[in-house]
This record gives sequence, C-alpha cells and structure tokens, in this order.
Amino acid sequence: MIWYPYQQMKTMKDPYHITDAEGVWLYTRENRMIDSVSSWWSVIHGYKHPVLREAIKSQADRFSHVMLGGLTHEPVQQLSQKLEDWLPGDLDYCFFSDSGSVAVEVALKMALQYYVNQGQLQRTKVLSLTHAYHGDTFKTMEVGDDEDYHFILEAYGPNPNVIHIPTEIPALEKAFELCHEELNCLIVEPLLQGAGGMRMYDLSFLQRARKLCDQYKVLLIFDEVATGFGRTGNRFAADLVLPDILVLGKALTGGYIGHAVTVANKKVYEGFYGEDSDKALMHGPTFMGNALACSVALKSIELFEQEDYLSKIRRIEAVTRREMDGFTDPRIKEIRIMGGCICIEVLDPAILAGYQQFACRRGVFSRPFLNYLYAMVPYVITEEELIQVLSVMKAWFRR
Repeated sequence: MIWYPYQQMKTMKDPYHITDAEGVWLYTRENRMIDSVSSWWSVIHGYKHPVLREAIKSQADRFSHVMLGGLTHEPVQQLSQKLEDWLPGDLDYCFFSDSGSVAVEVALKMALQYYVNQGQLQRTKVLSLTHAYHGDTFKTMEVGDDEDYHFILEAYGPNPNVIHIPTEIPALEKAFELCHEELNCLIVEPLLQGAGGMRMYDLSFLQRARKLCDQYKVLLIFDEVATGFGRTGNRFAADLVLPDILVLGKALTGGYIGHAVTVANKKVYEGFYGEDSDKALMHGPTFMGNALACSVALKSIELFEQEDYLSKIRRIEAVTRREMDGFTDPRIKEIRIMGGCICIEVLDPAILAGYQQFACRRGVFSRPFLNYLYAMVPYVITEEELIQVLSVMKAWFRR
C-alpha cells in the first residue's frame, strides 16, 4: 500500500492516476490537465522533453550510478565544473545529495562544523525566518517555522538553538545585536518563501543581511531549492546578493530525477581543508552525484541558457499581471505575483475547499494548501495555456 504525503490516509480522496505526460499536460484515462504546479515546482521544461529524455537514456546505456566514495565519473565532474563556471562569485565547491531537504541539512552541518573546526564552540545558534520552510527532515524542520507541517516537534519543546525573525530589517538588526556571538548562520529562502505561504519580501532585507553577516562573521545560507532557476524572475537570488552557501534542488535536473547540491564558497571550503582528518565533512548520501541525475542536470542547464528562459519567465509574469489586473473578491486577502509564481491568499481555508476537483474538470491540475491558491507553471507553457490556468483560478471566485 502506498503511504501518500501530507495526507490523512483514512479520509484522503483518490489521487488522479496519471497514464502519460507531455509538455505541460498530465493525462489520466479520462482527462488531461495542465500541471500548474510543475510537480512541486521542479518540472520547468515540461514533461517528455526530448533532450532530457535522451540525456538519461544515453547515460543509462553506460551506467546509471556509482558511489562517489573512492570513485568518480565524467557526468559529476562536468556538472560540478558547470556550476562552478555558472554560479556567481566564488560559489565553486559542490557537495551533491539526493534531495533538497538533505542538501539543506548538509548546509546547516557545514555552517556548524565550520566554526567547530575553528574552536568556536559557542556558535550553536541558527537564525531563520518566520514562515520558513526548508524541508521535512529533522534539522530542516527545526529551522523551519511551519506548525501545519512540523507540529510533531512540539514533543521536544522550543529549540534554544534556532531563532526565528520576520522579514523586517529592524528585527534582523536586533537579532544580530543580541546573538551574533552565538550565531553560526542565517538561513533564508531568498525573496520568496514557498510552503510557508508564497510570501514575497524585498531585496533590501537580503542586502542588509549580507552586511550584518560580514560584520559579525556569520555565514549566510540561501536555500534556493524552490527559488532557483528563475522562479523569482531572477536566475538565482544569489546573483543579486551573494551567500556563503547556496542550496539547489528541484529544477536542478528539470524535475526528471531527484538530486540536489550544496555549494560553498572558498572561505567555507577552506575551513574543512587540511591535514587534520577530524576537520573533514563526514557526510555521504548514497546517491550523491548520481550519473543519470548529473547528466540530465547538465542538459537542463543548457536548455535554460540556450533558450533564454529568463525571457520566458518575464513573459509569464507579464501575462499573469495582465490577466489578474483589476481582479478582486471580498474573500481574497491578497494576490501576490513574482516571476513564475502567483499566489491568491484567501481569508479562510474553507474558501478553497473543492477547488482541486473544480480545476481538474476544467483541465488544470492544482494543489492549493491552507489559505493559498497558487500556480508555479512550467516555463515552456504557452500564453493560451497560462491564460487557461489563470481563468480557472478566477472562475472559482465567480461561481
């Protein structure tokens, strides 16, 4: 029996049975639907893309996986070199893993051990944001701030080593003033907080965070698992403000295979480098650097570059703003749009009850949660298909 995610199994509705997928479309036996959430924000090139399919097939003809413990291979070397060349600043040192949550765990472990390696054992605290979501493994739950997903941690009580602040500069400054000697890192989802409610905030917060991290010698971590590869309208938020550690996942492989990477700058890497084996990073996911994943990730990045995906994302944002211009309803608290993301926040979760089935009947797969009706479409979507997604969202309030 399948145990499905984020579901009470006794009361859940039957999931839609997908028999095929191509472009932005998911096919069931009876229907087809535009995937308006890109399979949890990852399938940026759409389904069954010929270039990505061929990358996987070609690599599988050689080998699908070998461990990186004592072994290496060309796909992981090429992807590491590509990311070193492609990412901003000196974000050059790639530690691969098999999921975004694990990659965030690695980043947090790096930040703590970076200071332990220097004998600064008092730097045990992590500064994070309210409404943050960084994954469902235990440390990522701790630095997250989403009781709807992570209420299980109530069994442990408050964590003295995690501080949450709102995305407000005075709160940021106060936290550094009070706790900077104990902080090892500040971790953020830059510009756009995903599962915490598609909350959007200003670049000035990140700019101030960078200055404070420099001033107090605290590491800055950007969790761009969801925001990277154009979702905010920027290639990466790291192109605007440079972190010390960058975490990528989801769209890294175009959503075709689970894979992620934690990328450190030279300062962090050199904090582990030397003759002392006790200062090594003792971590090693079995499927890190998976050859199939690295091969498809390389082709995904090539597509992003060669087909000018940032222009596609600007078009998506422009069409979204045009189609939503002037749309209001008394049940709506706020409509937020940024890059390839739109979120309609409603006043009461009950307002969205039944929306998924309503959308399905109109040819759109959607997965609203709590108070949030959102879309994060594949970047290859046509204007007509995008208008269909937005029209269904508006139609729900016009019934």
